[in-house]
Amino acid sequence: MICKVNGMFVHRRLWSCWLVVAVLVTGCAGGGMQEQSADLQPSVNTTGNESDARNRARIHTELAAGYYELGNLGVALEEVRIAEQADSSYAPIYNVAALVYAALKDDRRAEESFNRSLRLVPGDPDANNNYGMFLCQRKREAEGIKYLLTAVQNPLYQNPERSLVNAGVCARRRGDDASAQEFFLRAVALRPNQAQALYQLADLAYVSANYAAAQGYLRRLAQAAQANAEVLWLAVRVERRMGNANGEASYAQQLRKNFPESKEAAALQAGRFE
Repeated sequence: MICKVNGMFVHRRLWSCWLVVAVLVTGCAGGGMQEQSADLQPSVNTTGNESDARNRARIHTELAAGYYELGNLGVALEEVRIAEQADSSYAPIYNVAALVYAALKDDRRAEESFNRSLRLVPGDPDANNNYGMFLCQRKREAEGIKYLLTAVQNPLYQNPERSLVNAGVCARRRGDDASAQEFFLRAVALRPNQAQALYQLADLAYVSANYAAAQGYLRRLAQAAQANAEVLWLAVRVERRMGNANGEASYAQQLRKNFPESKEAAALQAGRFE
């Protein structure tokens, strides 16, 4: 389904509750180590007095974003080229182009496009968020976190909690759980019902054997988003560690009923709790 968000035509995906515009990595709301959705919003005001060239660039960039979301990467790339021919100074072109090249596993062109976008608008939070995600996924976590925090620092950024979650996931990937926890706490301070941050905080608390805190975060998460298999599996293990047989049985039943084919249900069936 195509919808229009902040002036851009996009494909609605599972994470519509996050105001998804385009995704670099997809996952269920409240899920595990997936990053938050990537941003493809125009970094400039697209209303009012636009030149014809800028208007054409914007329209074809929007089309490129829509085709990217539909997985039609060839057409998305052609729309990027048309947009660039219309106005090569329009920074969002290169943000979209970078995501298309990344999906095509052409990391060199993806990085070139991110850098070109940021040369045109260095403080663009969307491009900084997306480039940070790109770097983190390629095990360049320190660089990635720097760009993610640059996005957060932009006072005009509408979704700084999204980049904080991405920074937290990135920090966990390199084994820095203390920094990860700080980023997730900052995310929920900005948006208390930020489901991904709540899940990550619950998981970190479980790993550190703070089961009461994990239970508390999971209860908050239950008010923010519908539980997926990963959330239910964590809840089963938390209740088990706390010796709450009724709670464990309840979550286990939900996991078996709602996600019978999941790897989490298979682990439950096999008794592999860790």
